[in-house]
Formats: sequence, structure tokens, C-alpha cells
Amino acid sequence: MSFRSLSAKAVTRSGSSPGGGLSVSILPANDLTAYAELARDGLHAPAQHPLWIEEWLANAVPDGLIAMVEEDGRAVYALALEVERSGPFRIARFMSGRHANGNFPAADPSFLKAGAFDAAALLGAIRAARPDIDALVLERLLPEHEGVANPLLALPHFPSPNVALAVSLEGGFDALLSRVSGKRKKKKHRSQTRKFKAAGGYRRITAKTPEEVSRLLDAFFAMKEARFRKLGIANVFAELEVQNFFRSLFRDALAENPPPFVLHALEVGGELRAITGSSLSGNRLVCEFGAILEDDLAHTSPGDFLFFENIGEACRQGLDVFDFSVGDEPYKRLWCDIETRHVDVVAPLSAKGALLAQALRLKAGVKARIKNSPTIWRLAKLLRKRAAGQQPQGEDD
Repeated sequence: MSFRSLSAKAVTRSGSSPGGGLSVSILPANDLTAYAELARDGLHAPAQHPLWIEEWLANAVPDGLIAMVEEDGRAVYALALEVERSGPFRIARFMSGRHANGNFPAADPSFLKAGAFDAAALLGAIRAARPDIDALVLERLLPEHEGVANPLLALPHFPSPNVALAVSLEGGFDALLSRVSGKRKKKKHRSQTRKFKAAGGYRRITAKTPEEVSRLLDAFFAMKEARFRKLGIANVFAELEVQNFFRSLFRDALAENPPPFVLHALEVGGELRAITGSSLSGNRLVCEFGAILEDDLAHTSPGDFLFFENIGEACRQGLDVFDFSVGDEPYKRLWCDIETRHVDVVAPLSAKGALLAQALRLKAGVKARIKNSPTIWRLAKLLRKRAAGQQPQGEDD
């Protein structure tokens, strides 16, 4: 992989020696060579993939840094962070913020299994290099990845408010369907196929050219904007830098074999009706986002059709898990047999940061109570729609 020359705001280097041949350095965010080598041979989640980090740096141009742990001069752990203001606080978080889910920093699994990770040394190095940071706020962490425990759980943490859902692909697609009401799913799929053929024909698209990436993302951003407006939710894809990030990410992923990030779409009658953006993470395909066109064919559930096709392909590719990522939705429950509770880490680096940690813990607890109560969560969504000027039309997905 070739990395573009990027300007970095954080250029301070700081070292710490916790003993045992270990050291921690705080590097400028564009110093990605060692990070890329570590990620290539080690563990990392999709949002910690070197390409994801590179594209975010190029498009969002954050105030970033990399905390690098070395053992006898060899990189064994790396935490890529961006620093931003949150009210009166300055926090360090995973790059790309809310778009980073199921997080697990780049690491050598043998180093983590040996139990040599020193969380205190990591915090001390960040504090020494960037005394302006009040807290390390790392949301939606995987508790473990490919059988390796996440060492960041040694830091103060609490359950993330949202559950993540996935489905085991063990035994292949037929075996999976036998476990998840497969007869009903196949009957519905056949019915959808007939309707799509009658509506002008259909095809499933895997974006394989920059032009296809642009077309699919143009449609996705428009679908999401309409959907979020209808629900009264802030559009997390609205900012141009975010859109450019995803355009670059999926376009440049085409140069790798296999692409670590891929777009799929369902086209009916020449128009895109459903789109998903996914990442390939070890033995699993992770659906990072999805959307449908809410028009006269929306009642045929084009999103369900596309998921059926995507899951079937993941089985044929020999993957072990199809991961729907964060969020508890009915359409996910129709497939899923794996629940993962992500973890949020908030580690204070200043007295102000300690206040922030208390506030975030309370906020997460309130969110969890709301979302774990079907009645309260239904009421919250109803109020949100009314605030956005929409008439309630049944349960939201």
C-alpha cells in the first residue's frame, strides 16, 4: 500500500519505558508505515484498517496522533486517534467518530496473549505528549476479536448502549436457512424476484469500478438524507468530508485483493433500490451501513432481498460470520443468533476529564434503559418523528 503525503497537526514524539523491553511513542498521524505493517500481519477491526485511517486523514484532516507500543524495537500495538472538542472538553477518540464501530486497535495477537500490555504506560505517554487532552473516549469496542481479549478493557469502561447483532454461517447457506425460518425466507425471496422482474427486471451489483462506487454512494447518500429527515435524526453522512471519505475508501479499496471494503446494491427497473456498504474483517463480513429507496417498490422490502443475497454470497465465500454491526432492528433479528455488547472506554487524563467520564457513564446508562424498554423506545421514536414534522405510520425500522 502506498500512503499519500499528509500534513499532520500533531508532530510531538514522546517516549515512555514501562520496563520489560516495552516503550510507548506518540507519533504524528501521518506516520503510518509501522502502523500499516503491524495491521497487515496482526489483528485490527475495519475502522482501524490502515486504508480507513489513511482516507480519514486525507479527507477530514483531523488533529490526529498514533500511540505506538514497541517491544524491543518492534511495533506490537497501535492506537490511531483524533483529537476534537466536545463542549468544554478536548477528547481523543477513534478516527471517524460515530462511523467507527466494533473497534479493536491494530495489534500483534501474540503480544496481547502474553499479557504484556501496560494501559497505564499508554495513558502516561498520551498525557505527556498532549497535555491538552482531557480524556480518552473510545466507544463501541469489541470485547474480543478472533479469540483475543481487548486489552483496552483494562481501562475504566462500561457497556455501550447499543447491542451488535450477527449470524453464524456455520454449515453453509442451506444449513443457516434451516435455523432461521428458511422456508418462509425462500418463499418471500421467490415472490420478490417475480415482482422485481415484473417491474422491469433486476440485478445485484457489486461495485468494481470507481464509476460504480460513485453511482452507488450518490444514491446511498440521497436515500439516507431522506430517511434521516423523515425520522428527525441528524444525518451523520451529511458533511462533505464524510462523503468524500467514503468515496475514497471504497474507490481505493478496489486496488486490493480481496477489497477490504465493498459496496453492494439491488437495481430494479434500472434504478437503485437498496445499497449496503460492508467490510471484510478476518472471517466475517460486516455490514457497515445500508439504505433503501422509499418509493412505490419499498413495500417489496428490497433491503431484505439484498441481505438474503449478501448473506448467501458470504456463505459461498466460506466466511464464518455475517455481522450486521451496531443497532437492534427487527430485520436483523430475523437472521441473527449472535449478540455482542460493545464496551465504551472513558479514561480521564485531567481533572476536567474525570467530570466528563462521570457524565458519559450516566448518559450511557440512560440510553441503555431507554433502548432496552420497548415501550419507552417506541415512545421516544414517536416523539422524534413528531418533532421532525412527520405523521406516525407504525413502527420504525
